[in-house]
Formats: sequence, structure tokens, C-alpha cells
Amino acid sequence: MTHLKRRAPAVPGSIPDVLNMFESEVRFYREIAPYVGVRVPECYQAESGPDGTLLVLEDLSAWTPGVDPVAGARALRDLHDRWTGQAHERWPWLRPLGAAEDLVAQLYDRTWPTLATRRDLSTPVREFGERLVGKVVEAERAVSRAGALTLVHGDASAQNLRTSPDGEVAFLDWEDVSAAPGVLDLAWFLVSSVDSADWPDALDAYGEADGLTAVLPSVAVQGYLSMSDLPEGSADGWIARLEAAVGML
Repeated sequence: MTHLKRRAPAVPGSIPDVLNMFESEVRFYREIAPYVGVRVPECYQAESGPDGTLLVLEDLSAWTPGVDPVAGARALRDLHDRWTGQAHERWPWLRPLGAAEDLVAQLYDRTWPTLATRRDLSTPVREFGERLVGKVVEAERAVSRAGALTLVHGDASAQNLRTSPDGEVAFLDWEDVSAAPGVLDLAWFLVSSVDSADWPDALDAYGEADGLTAVLPSVAVQGYLSMSDLPEGSADGWIARLEAAVGML
């Protein structure tokens, strides 16, 4: 069986348009997937044109959604180590650091006033969210201090990971593929998907992560924006993980 993924052209001026997300995934499967060195769906067709993009991919729906935190961190380490200092030179079209930072900042500043009214936010999460208002561009630019550039998935959350019956980890959905410090992937994996009690094991499995605190504010921005789509009272996991991130800063 195969999985078809169609995307209509992004709305002009939107974040997917500015980041060239849909075309980037097509280019990933055409140019990077054969060499990437981690498990991804086999690609049978990758097309981009005026009507949008089309991918015909291996269907991995029979694999278990998500991943064990240790296995996920190790898979990320394998990806990042393979392409440190190389990815941005081999594929210069990869999204650079700071892309669409102004749009993300505007979106966050528009979203925060509504988020701030939620009664389910813990005090640390509320206070840190407030401090990010007007400072998102600064948070995005701090990522450049987090280490050498490598190939990053860009959205390494549990929903984009699958585990085979024998424990192999596969990465799906490469729309956010970028050239960035590897700890950016690690931080998003933790904040989006890993119970804070399991963070020490995941960090041990990943290894050296000295730039983690430099990327956590940027990752927290994405966490707040993701949480904003959930009804009040249904985001306990996000709040707990954001609180763990704030506690590391």
C-alpha cells in the first residue's frame, strides 16, 4: 500500500509560503532521502508544480505511532552526527536559521493575549510566556549560538515518528527540513512529546547537548503556539513540558 500526500499551493505571504514548506519536502525526498542515513518512507513519486505538490510514499501506518524517548533521541543523534557541517553546503536550498522569524514573532504576539487568559497555565509557564512577548525574534536568533549546523528534521515530534515491530525508528513529514544546530530537533522532541520524567534518559541517549538552553526559548514559542489550538483544560501535557523547559533556563 502507498500513502498519498497532496498539498495545494500555500497562501501567499503565509508561513508555509515564506518557508517554502511543501516544496522543501518534495526536494527532501528527491535529493536527500536516498542518502539521509535514517529510516524514512520510501518515495515512489515526488512532484511540484503550479497546482501544488504530490508525494506517493510507502505506507507505514502499520508501524506503532510515536517512539520510545531513548530510541528517538538516539535516532536524532545519528541523523545529526552524519550531517554536521555538511548539509547546508551539499543542499544550499535548505531553510536557513531565522527564516520567517518576523512572521512567527507577529503570530506569537497576536496569540499570547488569548493564551494569557487561560486558567490552566502554571505560574512559571504564564510568566515565561509573558516575557516572550516582543522578544521572539531575539529568541529565534539565539539558535545560531547553539552549535554547528547540521540536517534537522524540523518537527521531530512523536506524531511524526513511527516504530517498527523490531524497534526501527522512522521519520515522517519533512516539510520543516532545515539546516540548524541539532539540539533544535532534540529540544522540540522533548517539549512536544516526552514526559519530563523521561528527559534525563533522553538527554543521556542523545549525548552532548551544550546548546540546549540557547534553543529552548525558540522551541517554547512553538510549544505555546501549539498549545493555543487546544481547549482550556486539555493541555496538561504541554503545560508540564513547557514548565520543565522553563526550569532549565
